[in-house]
Amino acid sequence: MATLSRTAADLFWMARYLERAEAMARLVEMGRRMAMLPNSAEGHREEWRSVAAAAGCAAHFEDRDVDQKTVIVGLVLDRANPSSIVSCLDRARHNARSVRTALTTQAWETLNEAWLRLGDLTESAALRELPQTLDWVKGRCAQFRGASDATMLRDDRYDFARLGLLIERADMTLRLLDVKHYVLLPETDVVGGGRDRHQWTSVLMATSALRAYHWVYRGDFSPWRIADFLILNGACPRSLAHCSLESVAVLDRLARGYGERHACHHTASETVALLSDLDIGAIFHDGLHEFLTRMIARNNRLTAEIADAYHF
Repeated sequence: MATLSRTAADLFWMARYLERAEAMARLVEMGRRMAMLPNSAEGHREEWRSVAAAAGCAAHFEDRDVDQKTVIVGLVLDRANPSSIVSCLDRARHNARSVRTALTTQAWETLNEAWLRLGDLTESAALRELPQTLDWVKGRCAQFRGASDATMLRDDRYDFARLGLLIERADMTLRLLDVKHYVLLPETDVVGGGRDRHQWTSVLMATSALRAYHWVYRGDFSPWRIADFLILNGACPRSLAHCSLESVAVLDRLARGYGERHACHHTASETVALLSDLDIGAIFHDGLHEFLTRMIARNNRLTAEIADAYHF
């Protein structure tokens, strides 16, 4: 059991760290797009501080003069920051190496090559070629997912990795929405104005959902429709609803395979039921930030319950 638990934990966290590396790339990209809008110098610094807060890294930047360069380096290259892209790839590779025989050759080689290349990336090169670097990180993570999906057996090893990916993806979608709605919109701006629309559109771009959103809602880029798409639309692969539904399916397979259910199964099913009873109007009425904060806490609780159930 101990060996099986270690394997499950390594696969779960390998997938989470890879998804987090990609999410950090998306978050930095979102911050860069928003910072390109005309703004005061003080507002510019606050935007990047907000990006760091949304990444869950506010403490890492305490007592610093936060600006664009500081946050970009901190979220991309700083090994002292456990959530930086480099740190996430380090940890993902460490976990993958521990379960090397559970991965296919294609999946391992994709991850290992990404780790080797990013390890040689310098600060000056990252800042000079930031868009290309972020695109490369997203591409490599997508390539790993593709290799895993195409080559791994659909057994409990695949399910634990899939579960880690879904939980991390849901968490970052919630954080991307929160950084837009709660901290990046200045009090003096007009909701629905040009700056507001650009910021909401940046959220869709950061989640690679712009084209899919346009397919569903055409040219209506209202905040509530974008939030509805990323929270409640189960057809959007990065929405909270989709990740929750898929997590229930994975946990159900594990329950059948191991012959028992745990608190995590109840929490995941409860989340799906909760989301199915909500509409975006009620969420905005009660407070989008408050809702997002509660769902992030629920996601963290689910992670702890999974670890307890499967002895991580």
